[in-house]
Amino acid sequence: MRLDIACGNHKDLGWIGIDIQSLPGVDIVHDLNVHPWPLPADSVDQAKAWHIVEHIPPVCVTETGTRRPFLEFMDECWRVLKVGAQIDIETPYGSSDGFVHDPTHCNQVDEITFEHFDPAYSRYLTYQPKPWKILLLNWTRDGNVNAILEKRALAARIC
Repeated sequence: MRLDIACGNHKDLGWIGIDIQSLPGVDIVHDLNVHPWPLPADSVDQAKAWHIVEHIPPVCVTETGTRRPFLEFMDECWRVLKVGAQIDIETPYGSSDGFVHDPTHCNQVDEITFEHFDPAYSRYLTYQPKPWKILLLNWTRDGNVNAILEKRALAARIC
């Protein structure tokens, strides 16, 4: 299965779309902040999350304590992907006009952010979320960060 996370009405042919809104092309209507998503573990061969992570707060304080929704989002992506499957993430660079000028953007992402998810980098030790491998990290001409991450097996956490 190829999963388009927060697809809106821009889902590509051959992909399964999940979004909070019931729009044309959305196959699964679900709030991505509610876990688990209605997908089996290890069921996704490929995923993309374009222009969603900037809308997910890094920290959220509730009556029951502090949550880290962005880390939870990444862990849920990890749960549904198969080992070796890839996710393509595109988001406005954290200090770009595309990020700053949209009042719904609350999560600044830059080239360092994804090092927190890859055990090959020392920043991984900060939170130790589910392990990913950074395959590609670059910037697009329109001011976005593009990252392609591969799901590592859980044993990779001890690297």
